[in-house]
Amino acid sequence: MTQPPDIQRVSAPLPHLNAANGLLRTALRLAAAGVPVLPLRAGKLPFGNCPACARSACGDRPNMKNAGPCQCPAPCHAWAAATTDPRVLASPAWVPVWHEAVAVAYHPGGAGLTVVDLDNAAAVEWARETLPATRTVPTTRGEHWIYRGTMPSSNAVRPGVDIKSTMQYVRWLGPGAGRMAVLPAAVRALVEKEDTTPAPGEVASSLPARPTWGRSVATGCCHTERYVRTGLERGLALVRARTESGAGSQAFGVARFLAAQHTACPGPCGLAAIGEEIVAAAVSVGVPEPYARRAVANGLETAVERAV
Repeated sequence: MTQPPDIQRVSAPLPHLNAANGLLRTALRLAAAGVPVLPLRAGKLPFGNCPACARSACGDRPNMKNAGPCQCPAPCHAWAAATTDPRVLASPAWVPVWHEAVAVAYHPGGAGLTVVDLDNAAAVEWARETLPATRTVPTTRGEHWIYRGTMPSSNAVRPGVDIKSTMQYVRWLGPGAGRMAVLPAAVRALVEKEDTTPAPGEVASSLPARPTWGRSVATGCCHTERYVRTGLERGLALVRARTESGAGSQAFGVARFLAAQHTACPGPCGLAAIGEEIVAAAVSVGVPEPYARRAVANGLETAVERAV
């Protein structure tokens, strides 16, 4: 797409779709404006994989690392399911899902956009002092700042700030206000600065002896020790594999995923110990310790907030 869409166009009514629910009408208006969309279920999460792709049985979509339409008939593969095709959005496979959905999301990278997600008042104040003005959308706790242009996504680039562009989705909260500016170098630098692994030989930090997860710190966990340790080791392996870049974002994702497995437990589940192990794995591949701790803490907190 050579020109990002005009997301303010979505206010136009669609009277011929009165039979559809409000979320589907919003999705179709966004799609008509060139914004790829998908439905979100409770917890502001994408719907699960379609039956043919459950547990990655399909091998996952061929181009999962790049923007592009999902080839599955039903909403599938998270952000990659986003589409601008009205025939897909209103198809027999999708309409029942829209009636179960609680929100509409869009893929900013697929629309040629980058969203700076400011999660609290302090982050908003930082943006106002640091970044060029652009279109803004109020959120529950902060603001979305939308820029023209795309870049790699990265979570927790600084306290309360996530960058959402390629390989991410954003909940649609309205067109916002203000003139959209071109993606500035200051936003790109947030990812380049925070998410680059130091050259071999550099020491980001030296962690003291850390606590490890076990029943002594997880007296209220519903899962078996084998289940928790297996999931944790797989997550740590993902973080350690990021030897070039992306380990900080991977640590955020692993922390969020592992914490989400314990939302139904009465607790305590020893999430602090799990977080320490993830931090240590990120530091071992060169992530600065303060950034690693921030990313992991944000991941753990995000999982809890979604559960609530």
